[in-house]
Amino acid sequence: MRGRPGVYNVIYAYTDERVALAACELAVRLVNHLVQPEEGFDVDAALEEFQLRAQRSSFGPSTAAIIEEAVSRDIPFTRLNEHSLVQLGQGVHAQRIRATMTSRTSALAVDIAGDKNLTARILGSAGLPVPKAETVRSADGAVSAARRVGFPVVLKPLDGNHGRGVCLDLRSDEQVREAFGIAEAQSRRGIVQVESFITGKDYRCLIIGGRMAAIAERVPAHVIGDGEHSVRELVDLTNADPRRGVGHEKVLTRITVDDAAIELVREQGFELDDVPPRDTMVKLVMTGNMSTGGISVDRTFDAHPDNVEIAEEAAQLIGLDVAGIDFICPDITVPVRETGGAICEVNAAPGFRMHTHPTVGEPQFIAKPVVDLLFPPGSPSRVPIVAVTGTNGKTTTSRMLAHIMKGLGRKVGMTSTDGIVIDERLVIKADASGPRSAKMVLQNPRVDLAVMEVARGGILREGLGYDRNDVAVVTNVQPDHLGMRGIDTVEQLARVKSVVVEAVPRDGYAVLNADDPLVREMRRRCSGTVVWFSLEPPGSETREFIEERLRRGARAVVLDPTDRGEMIVLRQGRRAMPLAWTHLLPSTFGGAARMNVANALAAAGAAFALDAPLHDIRQGLRTFNTSYYQSPGRLNRLDVNNIEVFVDYCHNPPGMERLGEFVEGYVKHKQGSTTHRISRIGMVGAAGDRRDEDIRELGYVAAKFFDVLVLREDDNLRRRPPGEAAALLDEGAQKAMAEGARCRTTEIVLDEPTATRHAIVRANAGDLVVLCVDKHARVLSQLEGYTHQAAAGSRADEEQAGDPDLDASDLVLHDVQATSMDDPEVRAAVEPRDG
Repeated sequence: MRGRPGVYNVIYAYTDERVALAACELAVRLVNHLVQPEEGFDVDAALEEFQLRAQRSSFGPSTAAIIEEAVSRDIPFTRLNEHSLVQLGQGVHAQRIRATMTSRTSALAVDIAGDKNLTARILGSAGLPVPKAETVRSADGAVSAARRVGFPVVLKPLDGNHGRGVCLDLRSDEQVREAFGIAEAQSRRGIVQVESFITGKDYRCLIIGGRMAAIAERVPAHVIGDGEHSVRELVDLTNADPRRGVGHEKVLTRITVDDAAIELVREQGFELDDVPPRDTMVKLVMTGNMSTGGISVDRTFDAHPDNVEIAEEAAQLIGLDVAGIDFICPDITVPVRETGGAICEVNAAPGFRMHTHPTVGEPQFIAKPVVDLLFPPGSPSRVPIVAVTGTNGKTTTSRMLAHIMKGLGRKVGMTSTDGIVIDERLVIKADASGPRSAKMVLQNPRVDLAVMEVARGGILREGLGYDRNDVAVVTNVQPDHLGMRGIDTVEQLARVKSVVVEAVPRDGYAVLNADDPLVREMRRRCSGTVVWFSLEPPGSETREFIEERLRRGARAVVLDPTDRGEMIVLRQGRRAMPLAWTHLLPSTFGGAARMNVANALAAAGAAFALDAPLHDIRQGLRTFNTSYYQSPGRLNRLDVNNIEVFVDYCHNPPGMERLGEFVEGYVKHKQGSTTHRISRIGMVGAAGDRRDEDIRELGYVAAKFFDVLVLREDDNLRRRPPGEAAALLDEGAQKAMAEGARCRTTEIVLDEPTATRHAIVRANAGDLVVLCVDKHARVLSQLEGYTHQAAAGSRADEEQAGDPDLDASDLVLHDVQATSMDDPEVRAAVEPRDG
């Protein structure tokens, strides 16, 4: 229940999303109909319509058989379209199937098999038994060819399939002329093949990987007289079999009575309304294809070895990895060379249902050799998946880990709020922290390791996008996004984020922040091994918690203080492996950026869980920095005309606390080398979909660390009116200032580029400007423009750079801003002038 009486989340498994949504809608409609009857609602009709829709959307028997076998081997699958195109496996290990055509199926072989005349010539040239055949383009040509081949003959479309347009046992010129039109209508190129008619039964030999897998005898669609019902009634009774459906949706196909069927029944001496004698077989189709209503009899273990050898050689000659060889012969148990039988067709992408669901005989498990072909025993099908979640730090942690693994030569696919990155190339620029982005990474054939940033919204909306992750990283859980999608408390938020921990298998790892009580509790949801990380010093409660588990062989990444600084240490049981000094990691700015120290611990723990060598983890952390090229929008440092500028994505109160602590430590370190009083100017904005109290708190926290606050808004106001979010930020800052906070003035400048310019103009050389941005690429481009303008001898802005410290004008501006922002003249006086 989502916290409101009568509102519930219903969770159920599905294979096809569209069918699942239709089932949900129908279920809700049925329940509401029970509570209050809906006028005109026919329950039976709605249910039948849904069942038909589900059957049409479901996989056919052939595809379903292969998927079932893959799932039994723990091979993941992804449906790539609305039909039968499916990916088996992930990343570099992925293989694709479309029905029974595989990634290993030769396109050239498919083209050859689709040309029946060429197929017959290739097989005949190898000495295999094939009927005499010629291709024609006209009825007159068909008659002439039939005379040369010798009656009786068969006419079929040169490039047809499923037995459509095939006319058998033609014994006169008139029959040939009439059959030509039928065959030509089913030919894509208008070419018809005339071949000698081979007498016998119809057998399909299935060859997979060059070996015979199954043989089925195909019996044409027919009815058996009972002395009571007419032919038409017998067809209806036969179609009532629940195993029969439309097309390939079920294991048998319904019999269709068309003009050709009526004519064939008439040739056997009956009309549709006649009652045939008991046990009399009345054929409705000449060919034995399952798609025209035929049935199958399993003959896998009855075939003569010579016939099996011929079928296997035919498949190899054409070059198909999965082939259906059609034999016409009196008896498959006798060599066809002795009985006069022949191969009449070689089929690419042959159907499996006649073998997996024979009408008579034992089913054959033919999906096994297909999956063996794609994934030989012992070969991998999955790429390692690392899921990184948390309120703050997950993007930087993901980037650190991807950088470490790239150093090992891995092709890393990464999703984040900035986009999808494949092997360090940004391929999609968008918020890509959801399940659909994860699926895109796992479909990329270059990826051999996936690092997924997992956000709360994606989990609630669609889940993870995969069935399990080898490593789960949880950085922290802080109050953010509360009041959205039924998540009202930080404890509920923690339960949502713990989904990635629950997705860890028994041989996987969860890298958890031991300093966060909510994250620490997630250990109870982990089936695998926990790797702890902590910023706390030895002797603290958290470290004692970790030490207790280390004594039992656990793993951890911790900080050990020394005379030379803090050392990151990997611990496993009694082993202690020094990794790196925190102050020597570029991303930590001499250890001042404690949030990046924590991110480095989490990334090291994940790399440790992935069995990365120690020196490669160390090298990765030493070479990762927060430049825009490695970590766009995350603590990027720039020098803009001797003003030190940091660009960050900080957007919630806990993140602002960490950012403010960094500013305090960084300025303290820098102040020691200069006599200039370093002023701090901060640009802050809040997402409009946060609660009012959260936005106020963001302003309150920011006021503790900055002398001047420039309050802006995102481009997307998220249903708030312009100025409302900035006003809430100002309320929070005002409260902090009244309590003696550092901030002395606030200025509301709603537009981000204008606010950026205003913050820069407010700073003197040597000051510190921190820009908490919405569109980091736009802001970085703007700052680079200021630098280039200065280098060219022009000013970045015509405004004079003023001292941001407290003065009378600041007080006046602040009072006006707080009380009279609705006045256009006052707003014009407060907002910065254009250059």
